[in-house]
Amino acid sequence: MCAHQPQCPSAELSDHDAAAIVAAHPEQGWYLLCNGTIVFDDSGELLPDGRVVPPRGTELAMAA
Repeated sequence: MCAHQPQCPSAELSDHDAAAIVAAHPEQGWYLLCNGTIVFDDSGELLPDGRVVPPRGTELAMAA
């Protein structure tokens, strides 16, 4: 999906959120990255394969 040089990290890599923003919708609270990841203002993410990355800090709240 990425045509940048050097290429953006793929969605499968741990640094996937370092990919370039290709569509910004701050008024709606989300950004589409070059690797197909959607990043939300609350730090949650939706990966291209449908997996959800919860917002940072909610892992502890969910475990309690």
